[in-house]
This record gives sequence, C-alpha cells and structure tokens, in this order.
Amino acid sequence: MLSAVVFDLDDTLVDQRTAARRAVVSWARSLGLPDDGVAQRWKDTSDRQYARYQRREITFNEQRRFRVRELLGLTLTDAEADELFAGYLTRYEAGWAAFDDAIPALRQTRAAGLTIAILTNGDEAQQLQKLDRLALRPEIDLMIASSSLPAGKPDPRAFEHTIERLGVNPDEALMVGDSYEKDYLGARAAGLQAVLLDRDDAHTVPEVPRIRSLHALADLLVDDVVTTPR
Repeated sequence: MLSAVVFDLDDTLVDQRTAARRAVVSWARSLGLPDDGVAQRWKDTSDRQYARYQRREITFNEQRRFRVRELLGLTLTDAEADELFAGYLTRYEAGWAAFDDAIPALRQTRAAGLTIAILTNGDEAQQLQKLDRLALRPEIDLMIASSSLPAGKPDPRAFEHTIERLGVNPDEALMVGDSYEKDYLGARAAGLQAVLLDRDDAHTVPEVPRIRSLHALADLLVDDVVTTPR
C-alpha cells in the first residue's frame, strides 16, 4: 500500500534550470564575457563539479570555487572565487520560481492521505531557503538534503535514510523526479516505486513510468502502485 511520495526539488518542483541559465548569462555580461555558449558551459562544469561534491570528493563551497575557476579559466584564491560566485548567486536566487503544477500536485498528494517528503541533492540551508521563498514548506512533511547524508542520489543510502525517516517500507513509497539516473534508477535500486518526470519529452529510455507534468501524478496514485509506463 502506498504511504508516501518522495519528490525531487530542483527541476521537479522548482525551475532551477531556467534560474541558473538566466543568472549566468547576466553574471557573464557583468564580467564582460560573451553570452555565446556561456549557459551550456556553466551547466557542464556545474554538473561535473557538483557530482564530485555528491561523491564527497570536495566540499559544497569547493565545488562553487571550481565552477568559477573552470568557467573563467583563471587561477583564483578561495576568497576571489567566493566573491565572483556571489555575483552569480544573487542573480540565481532572485530567479527561483516554482513550476505552476508544483503546489497543486503537493496538495493532491496530501488530499490522497499520503505523506510528502522531498529528497534533494542540494545544500540543506539553501534548499530550506528556497522552500520558504516559494511557499512550499507548508505543503510538505519532511525535507532531506544530501548535505546531511554520506552521499547524494543515486547512492542507495540517500533513499534508505529517507525511507527510515518516513517510517515506511521501500515499496510503500513513490519517488518522483526529473533525473533518470539519480531519481528513477536510484529509487528503483533501493526498492522504491518511481516515476520519471519528463517535462520536455527529452528521455528516450523505454518502459519507464513517465509523466510530462505533475498534474498527471494523480492518475498514478491509483491502486497504490505505479504499473503502466506513460
């Protein structure tokens, strides 16, 4: 019997990708850098360095510094890198926005009598700030950030800790997220049910329960089991 739904946060409930893209373009302009390709380069280095942080090879602050140094191609002290990153961060935080379907989906889930958790590969302080800014915190029961765990998704320990905190068995929880590797495969490997949120129809993996919008989540909360690929 399904007892809980675990949501990813960034690019599932919150449009992180758009906030990051707009922030880095504006930041790059302020530094006199050309716009051409800067958003993709920033995404590539961010993904690479953040993965290192999730494996605990570097700290949260170190991954920020490595991103700045790699994008700018400069040798910077920690203080210089931190100061430069702050110019990006203020723009990024100003761009935070929840998807239109986020709060309705959370309320539908709660109306179905299910416990709501968020499992995010973000920094706890920043993610709590995001929840408060976007009025999402009252809509959830529990948030677990990877910064408080030995490793982030898709490491099974992240899901196991979440299930333990929720007090449910793995097969009683459904993971909803936009990453095939981190959210879907990670959850399935830990024994949870899972559905892939594919807003842009960008994933080509077959035979995976999939939704294009969180508005469609209610259709999957039938018979307490996700059974049909969509």
